[in-house]
Amino acid sequence: MPAPFIITMDTEGDNVWSHPQPLTTRNTAWLPGFQALAERYGFKPTWLVNWEMAHDAACVEFLRDVLKRETGEVGLHLQAWDTPPLEPLTENDERCHPYLTEYAEPLMRAKLKRMAGMLEDTFQRPLRSHRAGRWGFDGRYARWLREHGFAADCSVCPGVDWRTTKGAPQGLGGPDCRKAPRVPYFIDENNLLEPDENPAPDALLEVPMTIAAPRSRWTKALLECCSKRHHWLRPNGNNGVAMKQRVDETAENGTHLMFMLHSSELMPGGSPTFPNEASIARLNADIEELFAHAQSRGCPGRTLGEFAAEWRTAAVACN
Repeated sequence: MPAPFIITMDTEGDNVWSHPQPLTTRNTAWLPGFQALAERYGFKPTWLVNWEMAHDAACVEFLRDVLKRETGEVGLHLQAWDTPPLEPLTENDERCHPYLTEYAEPLMRAKLKRMAGMLEDTFQRPLRSHRAGRWGFDGRYARWLREHGFAADCSVCPGVDWRTTKGAPQGLGGPDCRKAPRVPYFIDENNLLEPDENPAPDALLEVPMTIAAPRSRWTKALLECCSKRHHWLRPNGNNGVAMKQRVDETAENGTHLMFMLHSSELMPGGSPTFPNEASIARLNADIEELFAHAQSRGCPGRTLGEFAAEWRTAAVACN
């Protein structure tokens, strides 16, 4: 079977890159259009929802309809600086955007419990899928997800070193994923980037982002100099052809294809990458061409939770 096509959407407030105060959620109005486009090509988005979007009535209504029609999934996406309980880590957490993993573990767990509980109460179903805010993930975080019944995470970015991307100014930055596997694996909580050779039945499955691997020293150097986005299955307004190449490289022999975007990037001015109507028109054209191309290659649509369930079943059968 061709590689399943997994759409993941970080569902969060408007243009968080600019640190707006107050934070708005106008991008909710653009979500139904994206959902309809995905459905047209047989795909089922995984909406990874954060605190402010879970409190937007229109967003909640939209997602309840998606769940009712079984055309998508709701998962957890936690931005630590605006998720209660709020205890400052820096002089200005709204400006610094600390990683959740930089807070003390009791507070980290309290934020996860509050956010997950609120989503489960809102949508009346257990959560199975997760992505860390700002890709900041570690073994403690993975352990909490496993203990609370999550099936899959998609925070690992193979080939990417986030250590120079600071959260708290005094912190160490994000995780170094340069040596991370590019295929799904059950997480060893003592070594996040190593597969657990003897996973427990409830082990958390890591489903890494689809990111192109360097093919030579020259290519590796070029990748390190260029924007990381250009090599992801993630639109940036200039990589429509490259994204289709990712599909071609992976469709027949790969384990999965993972597309990602932020909900605010669907809205003109909702991100630095897509500041106006013209850039959104290019984005929409690239997305539709990509979805059509993945469909033409026979890639079946899966939510992250569905993919994890199928992978786990296959792993059990192999053992």
